[in-house]
Amino acid sequence: MRIGELARKTGVSVRMLRYYENQGLLTPRRTAAGYRMYANGDTERVRRIALLNRAGLSLATLRPVIACEVQGDADFQPCDALKETLQATAAELSGQIENLQRARAVLGKWIGASE
Repeated sequence: MRIGELARKTGVSVRMLRYYENQGLLTPRRTAAGYRMYANGDTERVRRIALLNRAGLSLATLRPVIACEVQGDADFQPCDALKETLQATAAELSGQIENLQRARAVLGKWIGASE
C-alpha cells in the first residue's frame, strides 16, 4: 500500500510516517518510480508506534526495542528490553499522576472545591 493509504488506515499523517521512516521505525520498500510501498503488517506497527509514543515513550526510545515486534503477529508480545522500557515509563507516569493529584488538591483547597 502507498503512504496515503497507510495514513488513512492509521490516522497518522503522511508527514509523521515519513518521520517514522527517517527515525528508522519503518522501512518501506520503494518502487522503480521511488514510491514508498508498505506491507500490510506496517498498519499495526504504525498504530503501535503511535500508541506507545502517546503513552510517553520517545521515538528514540522506541527505535531499539521496536525490533521485538514480529511482522504480522496479531498477538504482539514485547521482548524483555521493551518490557523494561515500558515499566520505567509506567513508573514515570505514576509519578506524574501523583504530582498532578497533589497539585489539584492544593488548588481545590484554594478555590474551595472538593476533589
